[in-house]
Amino acid sequence: MSVPDDVHAFNRAIIDEFRANNGRVSHEMLRNARLVLLTTTGARTGQPRTTPVAYFDDGPGRIVLWASARAAPTHPAWYRNLVANPRVTLEFGTETAAGTASTAHGAERDRLLDALRSANPAMAAHQDQTEREIPLVVITQEGPA
Repeated sequence: MSVPDDVHAFNRAIIDEFRANNGRVSHEMLRNARLVLLTTTGARTGQPRTTPVAYFDDGPGRIVLWASARAAPTHPAWYRNLVANPRVTLEFGTETAAGTASTAHGAERDRLLDALRSANPAMAAHQDQTEREIPLVVITQEGPA
């Protein structure tokens, strides 16, 4: 299934459905994905920006996000936002949590990329489709938002 032409409108629809259905979405491309709504602070605007992002767990209180943007040549806006301000809010269905983001490097990135390859080879294959190193972002949850 292809990505819609208007990604912003697509994301708004997914966010609305996610919130209306306790974290479940019906879109074929995302139906089986583990999604979180990630709210960052805009790097330029200072305004809250919410994006649906797939994630996987890395132990209690830690999730990992893959800043692929479907192998685009540049990092997604949400990644640039959290680099500028690592404090984030996460929505998991009906639960909300505050967290702090960091980018994995070196051996930690290698370990997490191996975990992603095992869990979702198609998603991990995005790395082979772009020149940039796709960031793996670790979010450490810090309790309710």
